[in-house]
Amino acid sequence: MSREAFVFCPRCAKPLADRPVADDDGGSRVRRACPDEACGFVQWGNPVPAVGALVEHEGEIILARNRAWPEGWFALVTGYLEAGEDPREALAREVREELGLEVTQSSLIGNYLFERKNEVMLCYHAVATGTVRLGAELAEIRRHAPADLRPWPRATGLAVADWMRARGLPVEFVDFAAPGARPPSAEGGR
Repeated sequence: MSREAFVFCPRCAKPLADRPVADDDGGSRVRRACPDEACGFVQWGNPVPAVGALVEHEGEIILARNRAWPEGWFALVTGYLEAGEDPREALAREVREELGLEVTQSSLIGNYLFERKNEVMLCYHAVATGTVRLGAELAEIRRHAPADLRPWPRATGLAVADWMRARGLPVEFVDFAAPGARPPSAEGGR
């Protein structure tokens, strides 16, 4: 994860410090960097690219619960891009690994910042075929008619809302503040 802060420089082992580092636009930002300017190491903290799949299977939308999440918390199928991997290939790989399905069509919904984990989520609508077989990361799935989805107010939930709006479906967000409300994604979720 790029949010992980190094304590020591990975090049010269000196203790890192927060210091101003010049930006390309002539300004500067405070970054964790090696105090030895000859070394030059800067921990940039760039976001990690990930994909999110709003999976449509047999006319329904599949939301998944990761094994690490509490009961009742569901979100899109997600995963990280591998080095050099095309986002659509990553999307198809994640759907195959987590649901055992083959993506036959995909279209970009949009990109969304998930600040909590410093990720940029590239979210797609993926039409998939086959028989659902849960991968090792998933505890369960739930199927929803598209009009019955209730998006959540962050990252992949915003993608669900945008997808629904593009189809003329009414959007009603889950209210996390309401008594008994359960967010569809969890601590590690997106």
